[in-house]
Amino acid sequence: MPSRLRPTAPFAADAILAGDPGRALLLAQELLEQPKMSNHARGLWGYTGITPQGDELTIQSTGMGGPSAALVLADLAELGVRRAVRVGSCLATRPGVEPGELLLVEEALAAGGSAAAFELDVGASARPDPALTEGLRAALGEAARGTTVASFDHSPSASEGFDPEVGAADMQTVAVLARAAALGIAAAAVLVVVDSAGGEQPADEDRERSEKSAGRAASKALSASS
Repeated sequence: MPSRLRPTAPFAADAILAGDPGRALLLAQELLEQPKMSNHARGLWGYTGITPQGDELTIQSTGMGGPSAALVLADLAELGVRRAVRVGSCLATRPGVEPGELLLVEEALAAGGSAAAFELDVGASARPDPALTEGLRAALGEAARGTTVASFDHSPSASEGFDPEVGAADMQTVAVLARAAALGIAAAAVLVVVDSAGGEQPADEDRERSEKSAGRAASKALSASS
């Protein structure tokens, strides 16, 4: 039995990971036909069902921060998950990136001390699975803007003083990519910009629209790689 998740329905081999339980619910309603709650322990809502294309898919919340995501991933590996796409949120660190825009992660840099738990020194990088990333790129089409993301142990702000190569900052992507690799899970990530470099945020309906678009792209990428 996993240490944190308490399965109430079978988990699929393919999973979409969302930090926010509310986003997990939103994506389950958008992507699954008659989704069943597969976990509610610790407030980490998870859902499993069938996509309209006939693929089994789990959508699991991972909580806040890298350590929480890493713990959930360990349980998902035990439950049979083999491919995962993070649909997360981020701060854009460069001008010209609009609120609600989707960013495809091409590299993730460790910017927090907890990265050592994933065998990464601060400044070291983790990379997503190439096949899943190309699947996301194809599914996103013109919306696919590639970026390097820096993951922090705290909520990042525009005052951090980012390296010029960094286009976004968040709290989970390094943990997801590094821990997934160690567990034998192929993983990739697409992020919704919820704060621009200038401090602008998307309206709620625009944010939800972007999250649904990212979720659909993740579902297509997982289906293509299975």
